[in-house]
Amino acid sequence: MRARMDDSRPIWQTIGIFLIPLMLSNILQSLSATVNSIYIGRVIGVSALAAISAFFPLLFFMISFFIGLATGSTVLIGQAYGAGNTRRLKQVAGTTLGLTIVVGVVVGVAGAIFVHPLLSAIGTPADILATSESYARIVFLSVPLLFVYLVYITFLRGMGDAQTPFYFLLLAAVINVVATPAFLFGWLGLPHLGVNSAAVATIVANAGAFAAFMIYLRASNNPLQFDAETARDLLLDWPTVKTIVRIGIPTGLQLVMVSLSEIAVISFVNRFGSHATAAYGAVNQIASYVQFPAISIGIASSIFGAQAIGGRRLDRLGPIARSAVGLNYAIGGVLIGICYAFSWSLLGLFLTDMPTLLIARQLLMITLWSYLIFGNNAVLSGIMRSSGAVVWPTLLAIVSIWAVEVPAAYLLMRHFGLDGIWIAYPIAFVANLCFQSTYYFGFWKKRQIKALV
Repeated sequence: MRARMDDSRPIWQTIGIFLIPLMLSNILQSLSATVNSIYIGRVIGVSALAAISAFFPLLFFMISFFIGLATGSTVLIGQAYGAGNTRRLKQVAGTTLGLTIVVGVVVGVAGAIFVHPLLSAIGTPADILATSESYARIVFLSVPLLFVYLVYITFLRGMGDAQTPFYFLLLAAVINVVATPAFLFGWLGLPHLGVNSAAVATIVANAGAFAAFMIYLRASNNPLQFDAETARDLLLDWPTVKTIVRIGIPTGLQLVMVSLSEIAVISFVNRFGSHATAAYGAVNQIASYVQFPAISIGIASSIFGAQAIGGRRLDRLGPIARSAVGLNYAIGGVLIGICYAFSWSLLGLFLTDMPTLLIARQLLMITLWSYLIFGNNAVLSGIMRSSGAVVWPTLLAIVSIWAVEVPAAYLLMRHFGLDGIWIAYPIAFVANLCFQSTYYFGFWKKRQIKALV
């Protein structure tokens, strides 16, 4: 089912219908990592959970530019779909796929080669360094497959289809849930892989789901199936590459800055030992269930904004933004309330060590509410991105990270210890909302908006 804006139902309802499978998809992606963390943290222990937690910021750093390219292609696909231009749709998909293969190979190889100095540079505790390095190298080598799979998912979402990706992400999650303990405990004669069980299981799950996904696209004669026309477009249409890069690089740069800030933050956290690192990882797992719905709403606002621009319905942009912001506070508020109410039980899924559990709960209490502000920012930047306006929203986000979050974390850490690092998150989110709102209302809404297709 593909979602388009029409006049037959309220805009918030159309966005909401699209959001349900999109949020479930993001939750499923996070669920796989959560289940892996539960297995690792409870079966092997805190040091093992800390080992994979120390790697997360590095992975995010390495894939940031890919996410930017995928974002750029989603804007173009949304506009082409809104304009009913199937040839342009396939051209954007083929060109993006070619770029994705190149980026995936470069990131995977570079990550596998340099993972040891990277983990050492961020101060990964010595007692978990070797384990974290082994886990990270396996994940990096699987990056090319992961990138191609994820970019196809963004293609369908750009067309307003969030249901199909959900079904195959569900398949991947089921495979992952079964494969992780199979490798961890050596079921059916499989090797006992310890911490690496989670990484290998994720590869098996993604490969199986992606193969089924490609078969489905072919069987359903989807315009985005991989065929001879798509293969020709892998050679790259350079004007399309230029547009994708123009939109995607600023977004990728923003994500690089976010990931670098997370690397800086975890280097601060690492100073307090592996228990603090494990607490950081456990809270990130819970926060993702609040953060990903906020990201989903931002993606939805960008997709429907792009469709409105491609269909020459600029009058819909304001209502799309207002509806998305309202959904962010409604959905996010409920999720955050649930997490606060059941914080001990949720954190107890990952941690059994009481001192680590206390650190994690304090972090959760301080930061979780501010993801409502994060979601508001995602909507505003998503709407602006749908028109190809990415430079100023990106610069403002970077300023909020590097001129606000990181300095605040460092200074507050010196006075309040670990709590000071956690406090820096809501400070940065609020600062970014002030910056983005000023640009959105003061400048972007006054500019002339044109389709890019």
